[in-house]
Amino acid sequence: MRCVLIISAALIVLAVTGCAKEPVTMPAAAYAPAPSSGSMAGGPPQPSSAQPGGGASLGAAAGSDAGAAGARRPSPRDFSANAALKDINFDFDKYDIRPADAKALDASAAWLKSNPRVLLLIEGHTDERGTPEYNLALGERRAKAAMSYLVALGIQANRISIISYGEEHGLCNEHGESCWARNRRDHFLVKAE
Repeated sequence: MRCVLIISAALIVLAVTGCAKEPVTMPAAAYAPAPSSGSMAGGPPQPSSAQPGGGASLGAAAGSDAGAAGARRPSPRDFSANAALKDINFDFDKYDIRPADAKALDASAAWLKSNPRVLLLIEGHTDERGTPEYNLALGERRAKAAMSYLVALGIQANRISIISYGEEHGLCNEHGESCWARNRRDHFLVKAE
């Protein structure tokens, strides 16, 4: 009986709050990276792995945008790809920066330092496994992990915005690990200030 009440309450909360229907874009001012206890040899602090059902909701993250001193949300359409900024990939259900991808972020940070009047948009992506809501949250965690890494390397947080597309903009549409691995990524776009 108690289990039925808990499940019923959870369904009511889900029905009342609804589901995210479009990606959430956050300006850098809405996110202040927090130091992490874990670290990688020679690199900035790392976040811990994503756990199903854990972490902040996208609604709470989007709500923090209101307190960002009137920060304007950037439009993803204003940004474009740049060959100097390489995508990074993630393991299944994780948002840890892997050593090989840390090298790509190091190179991106060097390029951003040499181009100080460029703004950066980090897109977080997932594979198709998991619910759309979970994948949006995981994509956001992946984008925040890359942002935290870049900020730790000296890139100003106010130059960086993040967006999560979850599973919506996959590079590959096949159903298998090699395809899913390509879709678990952060993609980097830039625009001039």
